[in-house]
Amino acid sequence: MAYSDFTLPKVRAAFSLTIAEPANLFAQSEPLVASPVLQQALQENLPLASASNTEKARSELIITPVLLELRRHCPLGFFSGVEFNVDAAQGLNGFCDYLLTLSQDLYELRQPVLTLVEAKNENITAGLGQCIAEMVAAQLFNQQGGYGVSPIYGCVTTGTEWKFLRLAEQVCEIDQRDYFIVELEQILGVLASPFRQMAIA
Repeated sequence: MAYSDFTLPKVRAAFSLTIAEPANLFAQSEPLVASPVLQQALQENLPLASASNTEKARSELIITPVLLELRRHCPLGFFSGVEFNVDAAQGLNGFCDYLLTLSQDLYELRQPVLTLVEAKNENITAGLGQCIAEMVAAQLFNQQGGYGVSPIYGCVTTGTEWKFLRLAEQVCEIDQRDYFIVELEQILGVLASPFRQMAIA
């Protein structure tokens, strides 16, 4: 079993999670102004990604530029397409599309992991179980390294649509609101919020 095998019902049962669905979970997140570089890249890339309509194209042309923009504003570690094997016995193993960490190491994935981003071609709902399993793994990974970092943040995205999640202990909150790429500054603000909070702490 691996992350990709988890559905929402499976992950809820496997880890005894309570799933909540608050409205506007990240309404207090302060928008982050997108650079002209990102705006230009998305203007050029969005039509290409839509025409290709593959998960790979959406990841490379939309999601990666957005996350790299975040890295310009926040000190973070960025990992893409990495193997994240935490506890194979519980199915917490496999590959993650994107991992964002507080450690700025370039070559080694180190604690603490704050955010998991899962790319999907079209069906965001189908990716929720997988993303939550990765968030549970990040929680365990941080604990193994002696970090009590909580909560863990997650996102399932097609590039043009973004769904955000937050896991604290055994409670996973899935924001009812979906964000769309035209709300770029709000998306960047939500992505930046956990790193801003850690900087304040």
